[in-house]
Amino acid sequence: MSWREALIGLIVIVVSPLMSTVPLRAQAPAATEVYAVAYVDVLPSARAAMVAAIKQYRESSSRANSDGRIDAYEQNGRPGHYVVIERWKDQAALDTHTATAHAKAFRTAMQPVRVSGYDERPYKPLSTGAGAGSGAGTVFVISHVDIGGGAQAQAPGILSKLAEASRQETGSLRFDVLVHAMRANHFTVFEAWRDQNALDAHVAAPHTKSYRDVLQPISGSPVDERVFTAVQ
Repeated sequence: MSWREALIGLIVIVVSPLMSTVPLRAQAPAATEVYAVAYVDVLPSARAAMVAAIKQYRESSSRANSDGRIDAYEQNGRPGHYVVIERWKDQAALDTHTATAHAKAFRTAMQPVRVSGYDERPYKPLSTGAGAGSGAGTVFVISHVDIGGGAQAQAPGILSKLAEASRQETGSLRFDVLVHAMRANHFTVFEAWRDQNALDAHVAAPHTKSYRDVLQPISGSPVDERVFTAVQ
């Protein structure tokens, strides 16, 4: 036996017992925020009841769990059409919330007045920023972007570039891009602008036009872009 073989044998004898007594600690992955984006239509005559239900749901959820945030918006020019955007610390927080009595009560309260199902879809962040507070004149734009399967890999870069440029604009309060948790070619773009003038300037900005020119050939369907007002 050479001296090298003897040394290796000694190392194995010494180290092996130590390895058996020291636990191997796997590093847990960082928690990822999750989003739930839901659309629902109710009878125009039931708007007051729907707004009351949304407020109750939001307040009850805030008291019960500090790991999330719920915001709701009504589409301009289309009374009774709402989008509810929920942001949670992680999937476990969302699951806990979904099982609560007040979450179930909110769904139940809509049943008599809804004209479409509560269409909720899971999302995760692609490009999000800190954002700024909104005011009475804030204009919200929420868009659904569907990319053709062959161009799916290009979409995150295109949308992230738009978000980064848009956040630098005067009057930009928030510009977030979410990607569907299970369908990576579907995106929700959420914008908040200080007022209509700020939104108009964004629409005319060179980076917005460039984005639309690049997006149009690879879109799976026309961009579904709608303007909303926050449910206060």
